[in-house]
Amino acid sequence: MAPLEDLERIYPIIDSDFRMFCASHGIFTDEDFLLHDLSALEAFAAPEKLKQGIKQIISIMESRQRPWLNGLELLEDAQLNKCTLSTGCERIDVLLQGGLREGHVTELVGPSCSGKTQVCLKAASHVARNSLGKVVYFDTGNSFSPKRIAQFLSLSSDASTAEIDFQVRMLIIDSLSSLIAPVLGGGGAHGHALMVTAGFLLKEIAHEFNVCVVVTNHMVAGEAGISKPALGESWKSIPHVRLLLSKKYSTNGTCITILKHPYLVGISSSRLLTLGMLFIHCITVSLTTRY
Repeated sequence: MAPLEDLERIYPIIDSDFRMFCASHGIFTDEDFLLHDLSALEAFAAPEKLKQGIKQIISIMESRQRPWLNGLELLEDAQLNKCTLSTGCERIDVLLQGGLREGHVTELVGPSCSGKTQVCLKAASHVARNSLGKVVYFDTGNSFSPKRIAQFLSLSSDASTAEIDFQVRMLIIDSLSSLIAPVLGGGGAHGHALMVTAGFLLKEIAHEFNVCVVVTNHMVAGEAGISKPALGESWKSIPHVRLLLSKKYSTNGTCITILKHPYLVGISSSRLLTLGMLFIHCITVSLTTRY
């Protein structure tokens, strides 16, 4: 996303007159054009120079598009370059048929104290402990616990003796909704465009750099008082994998339900709930203690 004034140095046609015209239509960056009917916009651009400016912006955006890949190329890339990273918890890994996949954006959604941060800390400590690669951890809610990380590391006895991989293998944002919700404002188009852009940027990072991206999201009140994931319908299609975590106070455990997964679409939701309760219950000691 580039502010229009930054483009004038390279493209003189995007001058102050053109930017004033764009600003009158709520356009301040090149990607803001995606929210408008360009044919209708050209109708308002009476001087030919303004129409040329619009065509220049379209040309810039088209040049940034990556070449198309067919299904076989995507499959080959997934087999050769996209590995599965263990979460450090055998039961979760079994549920996800190996763990968290590189190239995917995995969303952990659930109410407060459902175990989202604990899963993130567990996965981060496991990847770092076993020399699988670097972990970049963004804590937006002041919930990162070095003491908890230290405890996970001390409990781990399967550290690898392999050479350390200095490549970033995992990116964690806990929580993404705390970061994005303020820009959504009252539900305006500009805020939603920023959210979707951020989502596609995370997917691009995951795919291009073979990184496992993990984000957390909280719950908000929905219709009839039923809770639903925050960030709305626009965000819903962004993550490749969506896992719902819910607290089970009767068993002092957490239930994990797979809401969305590209490889596990054939499993029924009732079966998922049973599996989630079984698997996560076995790791409640690791996930429910808070400091």
